[in-house]
Amino acid sequence: MKALVLEAKDQPLAWKEVEKPTLQPGEALVKIKAAALNRRDYWITIGRYAGIKYPTILGSDGAGLVAEVGSDADKDWLNKEVIINPSNNWGDHPEFQGKDFTILGLPQDGTFAEYVKIKAEYLHPKPTHLTWEQAAALPLAGLTAYRALFTKAKLHKGDKVLIIGVGSGTGTFALQWAKAAGCQVFVTSGTGEKIEMAKKLGAAAGVSYKAQDWVQQLQQLAGGFDVIIDSAIGPEFDKVLDLANPGARIVSFGATAGESPALPFRKIFWKQLQILGTTMGTKTDFEAMLNLLNTHQIVPVIDEVFPMQDANRAIKIMGESSQFGKLVLQV
Repeated sequence: MKALVLEAKDQPLAWKEVEKPTLQPGEALVKIKAAALNRRDYWITIGRYAGIKYPTILGSDGAGLVAEVGSDADKDWLNKEVIINPSNNWGDHPEFQGKDFTILGLPQDGTFAEYVKIKAEYLHPKPTHLTWEQAAALPLAGLTAYRALFTKAKLHKGDKVLIIGVGSGTGTFALQWAKAAGCQVFVTSGTGEKIEMAKKLGAAAGVSYKAQDWVQQLQQLAGGFDVIIDSAIGPEFDKVLDLANPGARIVSFGATAGESPALPFRKIFWKQLQILGTTMGTKTDFEAMLNLLNTHQIVPVIDEVFPMQDANRAIKIMGESSQFGKLVLQV
């Protein structure tokens, strides 16, 4: 089979022949129809991620057909259209991942290939209203945003939500999930174009985080927020606390703008704020996400689709953060 192989740091992915995976009992082989990029893939290509090994096949998101299974117990999956849950070996505690937790695409070879091996327990039927490309866009970012909003922030209908940096895959999913839950959603972005795109998805309003008075603009638009999703953090994170209503929940699953300076804890305890961290999600989170998506017939936002062989161009775009929604690879 062919796969995109990362052979060294800062090297382009090579589309080359590799050995087709062999299965153990409980495993399945999925013929990939489409895969999608995540920020994780970009960080790995430039050597800024823990536990990198070479050579490796990246890719956490994928959708395709089950071509083989490793045991008769899973034969009902054969020839089924599926998406893959990339959040593997979560562990016993629903509040945090265990020591054996892994994400598909490192250390286990991922979906940037003609075939991928996965435990059958992480297969799910492809939502029938989605194309292959839309289905492939869903798993990692959709799951991360779902857990941040519902499992961690305990999102309620009527909550006022702020999404900082809406153009990412997780940001667009957070907007779609929150709107489906009956919330009023506001956004920030570095470009007016992305803010307008977010409005078309249902955002009430948005401001540029490049503006010096972005906090004041949001306060004039919305007052304050009950739930804030911030995967940037950075030196201005303390300003986010000024946007939080008393009792607000602030959730982060990244720090793309760097670490935060010392926090004003008097403000945190007096407003009774919750600052919550999250990563990926459990099987229960994944199933609940699919239920929300299917119930509301939500369609993931795709910025652009590339042939698998053109993945290096997609990774360059990911590094520039110019996309709105997901970047997808088509086999």
